[in-house]
Amino acid sequence: MPRRQELLRQFTAHTRPSIHICKTCRLTLYHQRLASSATASAAHAGPIEPPPSGAALPSNTPSTSLRTAYRVKASVLLSRPPLITRDLTPFEKSYFLYQRRLNERLAMPFSRYFYYQKGTPGDVEWKRKIKERLTPARDIGVYNAYAKEGWNDEVVVGAKESEPEAQVEALLRDAEAEGRQGEEGQEVKKQEVEKPMPRITEADRVGDTKSLDRKLQRTLYLVVKEGKEGKWWFPNDVLVGKESLHTAAERIIVQAGGMNMNTWVVGNIPLGHYIHNYGVTVEKQDKSEELRGEKFFFMKGRIMAGQANLADNKLGLTDFQWLAKDEIQKTLAPRDWNAVKNILSER
Repeated sequence: MPRRQELLRQFTAHTRPSIHICKTCRLTLYHQRLASSATASAAHAGPIEPPPSGAALPSNTPSTSLRTAYRVKASVLLSRPPLITRDLTPFEKSYFLYQRRLNERLAMPFSRYFYYQKGTPGDVEWKRKIKERLTPARDIGVYNAYAKEGWNDEVVVGAKESEPEAQVEALLRDAEAEGRQGEEGQEVKKQEVEKPMPRITEADRVGDTKSLDRKLQRTLYLVVKEGKEGKWWFPNDVLVGKESLHTAAERIIVQAGGMNMNTWVVGNIPLGHYIHNYGVTVEKQDKSEELRGEKFFFMKGRIMAGQANLADNKLGLTDFQWLAKDEIQKTLAPRDWNAVKNILSER
């Protein structure tokens, strides 16, 4: 760089006194003189000597080392969402019962004769019920909001009035009018009331992990077993050609669980990914690449109806289970569990 500046300075000083040259022309003449100077220097250096006969020449042939790569797979987190709300905590049970009893204290008194005509079977039944529970409300236990102890509306520790099961039983008992004789001899007919289904199903009692009618409060995920001695993992397969992750997830669901499932793959973007490195590199059959491991991209899926059937699956699967998050932790390998534990839903 100093050499170029020196030449430009000398050339400018030489041409400035005699004739006026514009800046563009001076730069053009400068580059021509610089090129001629470089040619003269190369000629002064002499011819290029050939390398010695024993020296190794660089080879123009391509390298024979194989390119390392990963096998890209799509994996489906097929889930059944919770079907019922979760169980209430003891504090929540006590709080809701307190709110209902407080409402009884603040509300207007029940107008009995507005709803029941005096001397009718309904009036007789009302007298019987109000005598038993002391309040128009049917699910707050024995409580009188207008008595001297009306202020004492908080639930006692260990009381059954705050338990949902006890409240459901009280509502059913109130709805089923027992056969009794009214004051005027009318018989009150017993009414059949449809009871709610239990929150604990038969599949929960027998421990059937292949049933979707279990753990109704939790999210269940489909986990499959690869081969007879294989590991438990989520349904997955290699991407075929230019197949997208969404299309691959739909194909994997059908090839793994059959057609007897009404499913929905949510979105085109994976929930996460997991890189599984092999212990040693594996060479492809066409000897074009060395596989270092597998990359799993997890796609979210939902099942609305149906059940998995591995009878005609094309992925070599031998068994399946519908498991919650805590059960998946006990089933997967520790390394696999660490890869998906933050993706799975707690409920």
